[in-house]
Amino acid sequence: MRFADPSVGAAFKAYPPALRSRLMMLRQLIFETARTTEGIGELHETLKWGQPSYLTAASKSGSTIRIDRIKSRDDRYAIYFHCQTDLVETFRELYPKQLAFAGNRCIVLNVSDEPPRRALRHCIGLALTYHLRKAQRRRS
Repeated sequence: MRFADPSVGAAFKAYPPALRSRLMMLRQLIFETARTTEGIGELHETLKWGQPSYLTAASKSGSTIRIDRIKSRDDRYAIYFHCQTDLVETFRELYPKQLAFAGNRCIVLNVSDEPPRRALRHCIGLALTYHLRKAQRRRS
């Protein structure tokens, strides 16, 4: 999948190859999840704080997702979520053994490990529909 924003492409190109491969897998998983989940619509890919970021700008259905390396560890990368949501808390309850977390901000992954795609897809879907679900709870 091509980069609509050349600055995002440049950010990916700057990563070391093994890390770039894992982050590209996350990018693909985010776009696939958005494409196959009702209510999300088209994603906007941009850089926020220098990190590849994915927004549901058209539908406003979800919370922004960012992906990047863990700055203090060359062998780790993460998928970041808005820290003022309950998303990471929810993920921690759903996947206490399959996923590792850092505070209420992110899921931490190891470059040398095969990522748990099914769990990640579920978490990504929950993030990209966060505002839809919140609105449904208010109406209930």
